Amino acid sequence: MEIAATGVTKQLLETQLSVFPAHQQYLNRRFAGTTADELAFLEQLAILIAKVIDGNVIGYADDYRWLAEAVVDEEIEFRRSGKYRFTSFDEVEKVVYADKVFMTRYMNGLLLSQLWWRNHTDVMRFFCEQYLPGNREGFRHLEIGPGHGLFLYFAAASKNCGSATGWDISPASIDLVRKVHGVIGLNRPVSLELVNIFEGPSARFDSVTFSEVLEHLEEPRRALEVIYDLLEPNGRAFINAPVNSPAPDHISLFGSPEEIVEMIREAGFEVEQTLFAPTTGATLERARKVRLAISTAVIARKPEKKY
Repeated sequence: MEIAATGVTKQLLETQLSVFPAHQQYLNRRFAGTTADELAFLEQLAILIAKVIDGNVIGYADDYRWLAEAVVDEEIEFRRSGKYRFTSFDEVEKVVYADKVFMTRYMNGLLLSQLWWRNHTDVMRFFCEQYLPGNREGFRHLEIGPGHGLFLYFAAASKNCGSATGWDISPASIDLVRKVHGVIGLNRPVSLELVNIFEGPSARFDSVTFSEVLEHLEEPRRALEVIYDLLEPNGRAFINAPVNSPAPDHISLFGSPEEIVEMIREAGFEVEQTLFAPTTGATLERARKVRLAISTAVIARKPEKKY
């Protein structure tokens, strides 16, 4: 099957398959039926990611292979037990976060997953095309746990953004975002700060991104209440978390997209839009039936008054 990819996307894809030829069938499914608009967005993303990789394509492609194999191991455990391997932050800290080599490979692999995992690309596009244009002129934006900084980059670069801030509890994560923004050429200042959201920060924002963080927390409901308090009335939040998605550092298991949506409503938000993006190659119906991963992205608004 000829994969419909061109430009930088094709170059990265060819290297990925040279390192991980067993992934050919999976990537055939990932690109099957991809529209011209989807390919155009993917190319925009691939150009940014190529800048971050900065010539080390083979190294990143091998780390993606390592990640994909690690996720298969977690999937086997999930199918056997019906739950994630770990349930506490302390467990994950010892096994994952404290292991520098593990974390480097994990983060490198996750960067390429933005291209090769269709649900990840779909969520990023939903953020750029549906969430950001709905924010008011001059919005003050916060991302909590910005990962590589790509969501934060798109927010800061959007024409309506007045200011952009990133919070994390890890100095290494802050350094990574700063490095990524430097190499991809973000031409505006972004405030990057060490902040624990559970320690009562008093700042207020018009927009908050919380992408793929809920599943890493022991108290996801409490985190949503904190985000609610950080927003100004009529402020908006982009909240994204996976359902049935075993990974080495996931501890909170959500059984359905509706569980996440309802938890957001219970925190006081009004839900504007949702995207339920199943794992590559699966329909939403099949993903629900056999408990496959579904990325659940929610655009939520804080009303003038909490009901």
